[in-house]
Amino acid sequence: MYYRFDKEKASRRPGVTPLKEAIDQMLDRYKLRSRFDQSYVVAHWDKIMGSAIATRTKKVYIKDGILFLQIESAPLRNELFRAKSKIIELINREMGSALVEDVIFV
Repeated sequence: MYYRFDKEKASRRPGVTPLKEAIDQMLDRYKLRSRFDQSYVVAHWDKIMGSAIATRTKKVYIKDGILFLQIESAPLRNELFRAKSKIIELINREMGSALVEDVIFV
């Protein structure tokens, strides 16, 4: 027995919502979008900033629109301090919203 794709049977039925849309609706309805986005930035810090910066970052978290970073390398901290606006732009572009307004180095 072989599987044969049938386009007519594969079409969506009315009233059926794709999983992605359902999750997005749930996040918006229960006002969890900002927390989800904050968790996404922390989990994907390596992808957003690159492995060279991610390996030297001890802590990353976001609170009230402020990104807090603990960098173990003083020269890198100084370089990133000068590139604050670029960091904010990268994160906000990745998220598609104004999630981060400022960066503080602890």
